[in-house]
Amino acid sequence: MERFTTRPELQGTFGMVASTHWLASAAGMAVLERGGNAFDAAVAAGLTLQVVEPHLNGPGGEVPAVFYSADRGEPLVLCGQGVAPAAATSGRFRELGHDLIPGTGVLAACVPGAFGGWLLLLQEFGTWRLGDVLAFAIGYAENGFPVAGGLRSAIQRQSDLIATWPASRALYLPPPEAGSQLRNPVLAGTYRRIVEAARGGSRTEEIERARELFYEGFVAEEIHRFCEAEDGLLTRGDLARWRATLEPPASFDYRGVTVCKTGPWGAGPVALQQLALLEGFDLPGLSEEEFVHIVIECAKLAFADRDALYGDVDVPLETLLSPEYNEQRRALVGDEASVDYEPGSGRLPTVVEARPMAGAGEPTRGDTVHVDVADRFGNMISATPSGGWLYGSPVIPALGWPLGTRAQMFWLEDGLPSSLRPGARPRTTLSPGLALREGEPWLAWGTPGGDQQEQWGFHVFLRHLERGLNLQEAIDAPEFHTDHLISSFTRAGSSGGRWMSKAVSNRRSSRACAAGGTRSPSRRTGRSVVSLPSRRRTANCGPQRIPAGCRATRPGGKLPSIVAA
Repeated sequence: MERFTTRPELQGTFGMVASTHWLASAAGMAVLERGGNAFDAAVAAGLTLQVVEPHLNGPGGEVPAVFYSADRGEPLVLCGQGVAPAAATSGRFRELGHDLIPGTGVLAACVPGAFGGWLLLLQEFGTWRLGDVLAFAIGYAENGFPVAGGLRSAIQRQSDLIATWPASRALYLPPPEAGSQLRNPVLAGTYRRIVEAARGGSRTEEIERARELFYEGFVAEEIHRFCEAEDGLLTRGDLARWRATLEPPASFDYRGVTVCKTGPWGAGPVALQQLALLEGFDLPGLSEEEFVHIVIECAKLAFADRDALYGDVDVPLETLLSPEYNEQRRALVGDEASVDYEPGSGRLPTVVEARPMAGAGEPTRGDTVHVDVADRFGNMISATPSGGWLYGSPVIPALGWPLGTRAQMFWLEDGLPSSLRPGARPRTTLSPGLALREGEPWLAWGTPGGDQQEQWGFHVFLRHLERGLNLQEAIDAPEFHTDHLISSFTRAGSSGGRWMSKAVSNRRSSRACAAGGTRSPSRRTGRSVVSLPSRRRTANCGPQRIPAGCRATRPGGKLPSIVAA
């Protein structure tokens, strides 16, 4: 049966880039065509995304990535996630009258990790010089880029807040018309100054000097000065102490593929836990309704463990992925949707009854960006940059961009794996994915979406691997998710929603993304809607709803080919 798709599945043998913005994809592809590898292309695309999608990410944010290096012959994780400032303690926030960390303003800032993460990737695995990969971002910031409708809408929705910040107001208000050219000459000047001051010597020496300029030089000084004036906690010392790192991935072998994710400082192991649970079900043999039900019920169990156990601590992943543990947890999946939300061990945070705060939720329906790249050399990378959104925090006048607000994902309740601690990484929702077959890179995927990242992108992976859909068919298939979890942003539980066209379960359990997936204002864990929208309804979702997926294979011994959304 021919399945509906919004566009054909693309294939090639040279290389391909998939991202959340066409200019970033074009920048990455230009790098590949000029002889660069997947890592050069990813850095160029990622830095371009900071400019052309400032409502979804920026230099003040972070970047986790999972990748395979053909030279090293192994998968690795790039941690470009900054940490909490040394002065950020739960006691300090309580002194300031907070029960939750604010979602806007400099108090919620962690060390900006994106620039350091991209630099480390370029230094260790790339071939291009910094000035060459930054040229795309500098060009768009200086000369302008066309405003997408989503950017204009995002600015309009938060125009009252943006108007309270002078440099943000000057840059973004009045909201630019869709299709008009938006420029950020101050950001262009910041990056050009780094490139020019770092120039000279070897490629590695240039990149290291650029890192020093950002984390120990003029950028750090401006951040320190601005935070001090705005009563923030981040200092030049916090930036100087931080380094991006490379780590081994968390992984799980499933149906002949090895799925690689970040550690539990991100949401990646949620996917691995879902796979460990789903291993006991015949997914290809299920009806669509049964598939949705089983996947959602297993997701609830995995997310409950996330909310109780994940953080920048030693998390017992070996136990959480073990057959014995998952046999016990799998027995909790019944024929009806469960209203329970219980982890297998540990304790859930105490949900705070607090008034809604500006910026406490995800910033947009897209909220994050993503880029995947595969090249003809056998390299592959999946990266999910986020944070540093244009209305999360005021634009720093001398730099042209705001800090991030990722500290809002810490709990002020003590004794939890995700409790606020100086120098700790916040437990984020960011979750790039990479899969290997017989030790070779096979699939890279990811999506924006906050707590839905390990649902929407995960479902595409399952439908491709288990139910025989090609990548475009899997992306265009009706989508669904559950809000039966503790929101990573609002700290609220889900409490219901609207039924749509066809109920999958006679109890409420999840809401389809095609309906908009609006977040409940409730502060309690609760129930939400299970529904199955029509294909056309889902296919018409906005571009932020479509995961940027790509596949690399070695058919018949050929060089990697890639298929992208």
